[in-house]
Amino acid sequence: MQKRTLRDLEVSALGLGCMGMSEVYGPIDDDESVRVIHRALDLGVTLLDTADLYGDGHNETLVGRAIKDRRDEVVLATKFAILGASRGGTVRVDNSPEYVRAAADASLRRLGVDVIDLYYVHRRNPETPIEDTIGAMAELVRAGKVRHLGMSEVSSETLRQANAVHPITALQSEFSLFNRELANDQLKVCAELGIGVVPYSPVGRGLLTGQLPTEFGADDFRGGLPQFQGENLTRNIALAQRVQDLAKTLGVTPVQVALAWLLAQDEHVVPIPGTKRRKYLEENAAAVDVELTADQLAEIDSAVPSGAVAGDRYGPGGMAAVNR
Repeated sequence: MQKRTLRDLEVSALGLGCMGMSEVYGPIDDDESVRVIHRALDLGVTLLDTADLYGDGHNETLVGRAIKDRRDEVVLATKFAILGASRGGTVRVDNSPEYVRAAADASLRRLGVDVIDLYYVHRRNPETPIEDTIGAMAELVRAGKVRHLGMSEVSSETLRQANAVHPITALQSEFSLFNRELANDQLKVCAELGIGVVPYSPVGRGLLTGQLPTEFGADDFRGGLPQFQGENLTRNIALAQRVQDLAKTLGVTPVQVALAWLLAQDEHVVPIPGTKRRKYLEENAAAVDVELTADQLAEIDSAVPSGAVAGDRYGPGGMAAVNR
């Protein structure tokens, strides 16, 4: 597995997003999820991503169980701030210094570790000055509970303000062939400030895989997202078909095209595709060996132009909580 850096933090070129092991993408299987995490470590994947929100703490407990005897192989990332949200509803966010400290201690207990390698603000609440939030997180660094600080789904202005208080190691935001808003603004600011970029949902929540279910069950939150509804879904599946066609000409899978495209955007971009299956994990990991030429990248950009995807990433409540 190749290595990359998020500021001065060395990680594998691809990480593993663990959210789906606990919620939102259908049935879960803890034992198989542990096997997936172990296989990821065997393949050289070091960056594991979780959050206190996922499964209401279940995901952190699961990840902690999986890495109990392999802690030194892991760059452990988790997040705080979202207190919960109904499907498509308003996201409740707490960025207060008091909550920063309480949330970190709770995550450390669930993960069963002494230190979190990369600690993110999951969403921003503008009612709390970002200087206060980052100041409290910096205290965690000084206390030895956290090593590096990150932010998720924030604006360039917020990134600059936060980085002035304490170096920000990584920005985690949705970024893929289908959702490229990050490339229009924050990606350039991250390069300027030396901040690494960690794209989540790098294959469009499965849209770019060509293997969507025929319908979404009650335990699959994609059914409530605008990009997966009605005419939007029809249009987006047609876009995804273009990626599948290109993948055939390159002799790789659509997922590998999508991940290789992201890796080519900047040397400090580290996608975190999520999966609950070892075979998909291995397919993802092989994407680091797919080298796209300038002509191939241009062909991909032409096939799926920026802004071509139909529908917002989230419902109104979710969209109101991003890019703050």
